[in-house]
Amino acid sequence: MKTLVFALPGNEALAAALAVHLQAERGEAVIRRFPDGESYVRILSDVQDQKVVLVCTLHQPDQKLLPLYFMANTAKELGAAEVCLVAPYLAYMRQDKQFHPGEGVTSRYFADLLSGTVDRLYTIDPHLHRFHHMNELYAIPAQALHAAPIVAAWVKAHIDKPILIGPDEESLQWVSEVAGLADAPYLVLNKTRLGDREVQVTQPEMASYQQHTPVLVDDIISTARTMIETVQHLKQLTPQAPVCIGVHAVFAEGAYEALLQAGAAQVITCNTIPHISNGIQVDALLAEAIRT
Repeated sequence: MKTLVFALPGNEALAAALAVHLQAERGEAVIRRFPDGESYVRILSDVQDQKVVLVCTLHQPDQKLLPLYFMANTAKELGAAEVCLVAPYLAYMRQDKQFHPGEGVTSRYFADLLSGTVDRLYTIDPHLHRFHHMNELYAIPAQALHAAPIVAAWVKAHIDKPILIGPDEESLQWVSEVAGLADAPYLVLNKTRLGDREVQVTQPEMASYQQHTPVLVDDIISTARTMIETVQHLKQLTPQAPVCIGVHAVFAEGAYEALLQAGAAQVITCNTIPHISNGIQVDALLAEAIRT
């Protein structure tokens, strides 16, 4: 059984890298929009009895979901043996409970939708908080891979004397793992969220780490308010300009630029979402999981 790797729009670079790692063929398809905004999908490759890998990271998911749904179902109708989704960033994970009356638990609804669309899912560091395992949400085999080892390898290779800083208590387990793998000390701060774009972060205790480079690590950088406030604290506490690392470069409009303007020496992300800050590659990590 051959493996065919298809890129949905915007995912061409990652799909090409995965095809090389997997020694797989690139699938050919036409995906476009009609003038009325509806999606058109046509698969040109022969997928009969083949393993189809659809590469589609799911930031800004609402505009991506229908083409993905149509691609997966077209592949199944054309006789694909298995349809796998590689979604390095997985959307709709943070609404994991009803916070206010009348809300929906959209993480569960989204999981139901994807579970009925593809046969298997691969993602990286999804925001698992109240749900602790992917199988609590997904009815298909869904593998959550972890970027901690490759983030730690980047830190070891590029930062001479790091002190890792996590933004809140939720980050403790993840930041401690990266720190352990990078042979570096770490601190975890307390964060209070006041709104979608406003947070309060406690000051880190930097007295013992004046010669260390602060490395702020988080899974998602969206508005960047947490990192911006932490960077502003650090400017008053240490002479070393901080480096900011995020797994997923979600970045609301202007957030990346604001983080650099706040005083970050460097902003580095994994290539789970295409962005100018991508400096840590997840290609081999994903390929290894797909092979096994």
